[in-house]
Amino acid sequence: MILKLGDPAPDFEASTTEGPIRFHEWIGDSWAVLFSHPKDFTPVCTTELGYMAKIKPQFERRGVKIIGLSVDATSDHERWARDIEETQRHAPNYPIIGDSDFNVSKLYGMLPAEASGDPLARTPADNQTVRNVFVIGPDKKIKLILVYPMTTGRNFDEVLRVIDSLQLTAKHKVATPANWTSGEDVIIAGSVSNDQAKELFGEWEEPKPYIRIVPQPREAEPVTA
Repeated sequence: MILKLGDPAPDFEASTTEGPIRFHEWIGDSWAVLFSHPKDFTPVCTTELGYMAKIKPQFERRGVKIIGLSVDATSDHERWARDIEETQRHAPNYPIIGDSDFNVSKLYGMLPAEASGDPLARTPADNQTVRNVFVIGPDKKIKLILVYPMTTGRNFDEVLRVIDSLQLTAKHKVATPANWTSGEDVIIAGSVSNDQAKELFGEWEEPKPYIRIVPQPREAEPVTA
């Protein structure tokens, strides 16, 4: 399966370090971040899981739940969590899916349908494509897909920045420019006519007719880290 932005996020049942879940029920009315790992006890992933535990309150302030996944059993995740706490000073404080049957990895297009066998016999290189970040909206549709190589740690501060943009632009007819952060000026969406823009925003700066700049809507309060 090849997932695209706007596709429904596949639902599934799975065991996690916090008990069994049905994914859509677990999301509820929240936003969600699902981030995946090719193998337990791998160095880059250890730093990522620790950092996500550290910044979990920043996701919570945005109404976002976070959940990890690794292609091993939850019993291995629990042992790995002790290493994560020891080396990163933060233990995972969110569920981590046990995907030893590869079900979720296949549903989300991270492993081929023919992947099989004992997960303990597979190396990180065998599962190297299980390095994705999915942001999922309350409508259970995929809003963002990021794919990283095993040698590059993920930038979860960037994921927070993108979520700020996604949540803002879901409520207001605006888009966010390059390197935008919450509180900065935004761009009126191209789908909005000038007449509509006058009703919605009043005045705007217009360096080009297709670039209409306005302050971030006031009712969307900037999120502080």
